[in-house]
Amino acid sequence: MTKQEKNEVIELLKGKFAQYNNFYITDTESLTVEQVGKLRSVCFNKQVEMKVAKNTLIKKALESIDAEKYAGVYDSLHKVTALMFSENPKDPAVIISGFRKENNNEKPYLKAAFINGDVFVGDNQLKALTQIKTKNELIGDIIGLLQSPIQRVLGALENKDNAKKAEEAPVAEAPVAEAPVVEDAAPVAEAPAAESAPSTDEPTAEA
Repeated sequence: MTKQEKNEVIELLKGKFAQYNNFYITDTESLTVEQVGKLRSVCFNKQVEMKVAKNTLIKKALESIDAEKYAGVYDSLHKVTALMFSENPKDPAVIISGFRKENNNEKPYLKAAFINGDVFVGDNQLKALTQIKTKNELIGDIIGLLQSPIQRVLGALENKDNAKKAEEAPVAEAPVAEAPVVEDAAPVAEAPAAESAPSTDEPTAEA
């Protein structure tokens, strides 16, 4: 590689580091050409830019921007390095994790990640990086927390209003059942009085 070509790579990398607040430094040394191509395709579909470059050029690009800001990643620049640039801080971690499972491989190996000014060193950070909350997710969580008390208050007010309406609603009086009208009973026929029996005593004959 000529000096001119090196300078062009450095300028290209500087542009990427200035554009993105998040980048991952990975080791793809043991991957085949086919696997690297597949990894690039996955990154492209997820809007993650993947760049393979020499460690010395990567370091020069970072130092030319802000040597102190990126000091934490310099020790990770060794062996074969593939950079992953992303607007979403956890997308590269999700891609790496998924690619490993699909290919039963331990590569790409995470050497370091630079996330909004914070440096995560080592492959053991990968799982934590897959669980990072994005800005939109954090906003959604905050909105949910803010809405939760309001929803409880509104729910309580609604229940109170429903209870009040129920109390104010006129109570329907049950119709009073009228006593059945009993028709005049038929007059009871009086039994005819028995006539006195004629006296059987005959007049006594006078002697």
